[in-house]
Amino acid sequence: MTTVTAEQVLPADADKALLVGRVWDPETGGPRVVSISGQDVFDHTPHVHTVAELLDLDDPAGLITATRESPSWDLAALIDASLAQDTECPHLLAPVDLQVVKACGVTFVDSMIERVIEERCGGDFHQAAAVRESVLAVLGSDLASVRPGSEEAQQVKEVLTGKGMWSQYLEVGLGADPEVFTKAPVLSSVGFGARIGIPSFSSWNNPEPELVLIVDSRGRVRGATVGNDVNLRDVEGRSALLLGMAKDNNASCAIGPFIRLFDERFSLESLRSEDITMTVEGTDGYRLDGQNSLSRISRPFEELVGAAYGRHHQYPDGFALFTGTLFAPSQDRDAPGLGFTHKDGDRVTIHSAQLGSLINTTGTAEDLPAWSFGIRDLMEYLSRFVQVPVHGG
Repeated sequence: MTTVTAEQVLPADADKALLVGRVWDPETGGPRVVSISGQDVFDHTPHVHTVAELLDLDDPAGLITATRESPSWDLAALIDASLAQDTECPHLLAPVDLQVVKACGVTFVDSMIERVIEERCGGDFHQAAAVRESVLAVLGSDLASVRPGSEEAQQVKEVLTGKGMWSQYLEVGLGADPEVFTKAPVLSSVGFGARIGIPSFSSWNNPEPELVLIVDSRGRVRGATVGNDVNLRDVEGRSALLLGMAKDNNASCAIGPFIRLFDERFSLESLRSEDITMTVEGTDGYRLDGQNSLSRISRPFEELVGAAYGRHHQYPDGFALFTGTLFAPSQDRDAPGLGFTHKDGDRVTIHSAQLGSLINTTGTAEDLPAWSFGIRDLMEYLSRFVQVPVHGG
């Protein structure tokens, strides 16, 4: 396996970034809340029990600065153990814990069109190329400038309905309300280096590189990271009512490497034009490159957060929000016209200059380690090893 350095994993301006995450500690048998400074990894768990609790403080940076004592781990060693999937050594976990993992779909025109294609061909990838040609002939490429929920969007809806092309995906892509769904249960997400699960019943699937906003219990966006919203195109293409089956499986949600907290140098404004790149490298020599340009998102971040959180829905422990992707690969991998699908052992690298790199490899969901550490386990662990902190906020 190619060596991955800390510099490749961290943001380009890591010396200016406030990074927090979680580390699995085999010595105590549970997760620790950590921060990163250079090559040093500091354990803050004696002072703050969970990442969710940390982000609910008015000044999480203050607590981190005040409780950085001697480092507990070396970042390079954690990266190596994570990529080797060596669970006997300390390794990185997904940087969220008690937060619900939510996701927004169809927030880019490109992916909206691909969802329509999936629906039209009933999830059969053999028909995708022909259906794509017919769909694009009707939709064209003029939808990118249409603001969802606008009068212009309503006019487009009427035109497409008249041509027999209206779809539930066009409704959430162009209509007043975005799609928001629950991607993964609490504590089920995997982190940097872990294998991501593709169920054996899927034969047409792909990664989805996305910006993930981290929101506290009061609806405040406190930071961001990147994630892989693994998608089963054949399953969702059969019926949108199978979204849960397509999105929520063993190890099907990857988040990391760390959460970058907002500060005076880094905010939502910093991310509005961020490019998130992705590379898939197969053991068969195949390579796929893609890019998710956030400047092309059809709805502002605030609108997506507002659709998930408000008087209509609260999250006492906060939530992580996948913001969608414009990346839906149609590049052929095997036979012409069959497009892309994952193979076992694909290495997926999702990178943002401001957030770092999330690296995972694919595996069969049924054969990967079962998700076994849940909320009761976390509560029991904390009751044994963590003293009650004394802090304000």
